[in-house]
Amino acid sequence: MDNPCELTILMPCLNEARTVAVCIAKARGFLARCGINGEVVIADNGSTDGSPEIAASAGARLIAVAERGYGSALMGGILAARGKYVIMGDSDDSYDFAALDPFVEKLREGYQLVVGNRFRGGIKPGAMPPLHRYLGNPVLSGLGRLFFGSPCGDFHCGLRGFERSAMIELDLQASNMVFASEMIVKAAIHKLRVTEVPTTLSPDGRGRPPHLRSWRDGWRHLRFLLLFSPRWLFLYPGFTMFLTGFVGMAWLLPHTRTIGGISFDVNSLLFAAMAMIVGMQSMQFWVCAKIYGMREGIVPPDPWFRSAMVMATLEKGIGAGAVLLLVGLGLALYAVGVWNEVEFGPLRPTETMRIVIPAATAIVIGVDLIYGSFFISVLDIRGRSRVAVEPVRRVSLVALAK
Repeated sequence: MDNPCELTILMPCLNEARTVAVCIAKARGFLARCGINGEVVIADNGSTDGSPEIAASAGARLIAVAERGYGSALMGGILAARGKYVIMGDSDDSYDFAALDPFVEKLREGYQLVVGNRFRGGIKPGAMPPLHRYLGNPVLSGLGRLFFGSPCGDFHCGLRGFERSAMIELDLQASNMVFASEMIVKAAIHKLRVTEVPTTLSPDGRGRPPHLRSWRDGWRHLRFLLLFSPRWLFLYPGFTMFLTGFVGMAWLLPHTRTIGGISFDVNSLLFAAMAMIVGMQSMQFWVCAKIYGMREGIVPPDPWFRSAMVMATLEKGIGAGAVLLLVGLGLALYAVGVWNEVEFGPLRPTETMRIVIPAATAIVIGVDLIYGSFFISVLDIRGRSRVAVEPVRRVSLVALAK
């Protein structure tokens, strides 16, 4: 207690016999050079090549993590760490554990997450496949910055440091490579102090293919970013489609339009109606995802959204849907009257479809509003009762982890 452990250098390990001892030696040398009271922890994820024995003989503390996966190994090591701060990195000798000074400096300054940036620090020849360097990492990191306002320009750098207690409180769940994105996303959502420092990437020394699978893991990261940002997945596309469809219907309802010799008639009107319907449904999905995400702690509490939901009661939703439903039915009856005028014979589609399409659109959106309001009310039943319970649950998780 008089000399508490300040830093844990954590490395996940799965059959890294060729490189783990070198990484441990560099990490221990860094601790000795800087006079830091710390430890080196190897979170072994089921190695069968003698890596655990090599790690133990090299002076590391060995933690066996039974649940397979990159995220599982790291979370097991974080929970077992003794340091106030943790710096994690792969045990394949692609990161230099002898040069962790910038990470420690930022952590001591009060930053709760410090992420390495390989694009700023340098990527040595052969260290990163061109697909990852010029497409995967820039695109996914760019989307992460756009969706969540994170300052990190390299979402997938495996060398990063953080305050252990803050990371445990984030309640990270991903067991696979998505763990890297989840850490940065949740840190941004929960307003942790985040920064990045340049770091270098060298070719790994394992002499075998990496565990990473480019397209599979890339899709997992993209899926995670979308699921954690319902605005970009549902709200923005939905609102754009609804507005585009509404403007298109208003433009095409009076008569056929011609632009540059191209005529836009009832067929285009039908697609505009479809855009309105799909857009409305997408926005409803956003409301549902927002309620669920706030209740489960996936997205932070939003006072404005909560106030809007208090005002947008079930009864108001039913009322708005009923109005649209009645308008649609009224237009449908009017269309039947037009049909009656020709004794239910052949019709001119360019005229009658300008009545039928808006009628069908109003009916579908009205029914969507009514049933959607009921479903949103079902989702919100437990949401209000859990507001006071959630902080207690989160604190208890932290206490158990410590």
